[in-house]
Amino acid sequence: MDLLDFDQTELYFDEPLALDVSHLLEQAADTYGSEAAESFLLRANLIAPQHLMVLVALYRYYFYQHRLEDALLVAESALAVVGRRLEFPDTWVYLREANVGAGVMRSMGLVRFYLMVLKAAGYINLRLGHLETGKAMLEKLVQLDSHDRIGGKALLEVLYHTMNEDDLQRRA
Repeated sequence: MDLLDFDQTELYFDEPLALDVSHLLEQAADTYGSEAAESFLLRANLIAPQHLMVLVALYRYYFYQHRLEDALLVAESALAVVGRRLEFPDTWVYLREANVGAGVMRSMGLVRFYLMVLKAAGYINLRLGHLETGKAMLEKLVQLDSHDRIGGKALLEVLYHTMNEDDLQRRA
């Protein structure tokens, strides 16, 4: 399945956003880098916890503030929200190509979004030292994205190379 074969799909930022939530996201952007920004984002998340624009904004805030544990929690929430919309298994571990194929029939854009979040969560797990979880997430991504449209193979190759070097150093 080629994840670039799609036309005019709905993307996460195409969903209607309540005016009060939109205003909170604007306030967060205007105060970026301050504690107030996080407060605005958290208030938006309380009002619209399943809106993908809110989750993306909160994720980016935490990621760029180097708060990787918090970013990972938001990524996991996004996987759960999108997974439910696509009728995926409750966890990415049980996701199969047949699930992805059925998900594409619902929304190619959401499938791509889900896989991009899976990649992000895998990367963050690696950064946090959760190597087995990060590796498993990236391996699942590569298994489901055979044409590597999401770009998981490069991360996985770097990880394998690093693991091999570490193994060689331990043996020396």
